[in-house]
Amino acid sequence: MNDDRWMQKAVELSWECPPSEAAFAVGAVIVDANGDEIATGYSRETDSKVHAEEAALAKVPADDPRLPGATMYSTLEPCSQRASRPTPCAQLIIKSGIKRCVIAWREPDLFVTGVVGVEQMRDAGVEVVELPAFAEAALAPNKHLNLGGS
Repeated sequence: MNDDRWMQKAVELSWECPPSEAAFAVGAVIVDANGDEIATGYSRETDSKVHAEEAALAKVPADDPRLPGATMYSTLEPCSQRASRPTPCAQLIIKSGIKRCVIAWREPDLFVTGVVGVEQMRDAGVEVVELPAFAEAALAPNKHLNLGGS
């Protein structure tokens, strides 16, 4: 699996997000076990509240047999709680059957505190890989937010 290639694509997608002062700009890519793209998504792609992982998963039938062997690439840790939707992204990933998630950076305590998306996924058996080399690139489309010295 070429993690750097797919994370770079997720970073590029994050720049497509409509600007927001109240939400992060995030890109996501779902890749099957053969290294082929299944779907992509980005924050606010289809409505003002949709998250990147949610947008990508919405493009794939829930019973798609590729999902259990797939990897979700997300420029930000999938959310573990949210006010705008009933199901947080970490839970959507777990429910989808995806067994691997690669992120660039963890969600800071800006809009919600105590984000535990990584822990929730790991507890459910999802392998979580962090690529800190991409953190700066993933943070870049969010520079307008008050990220505590970032």
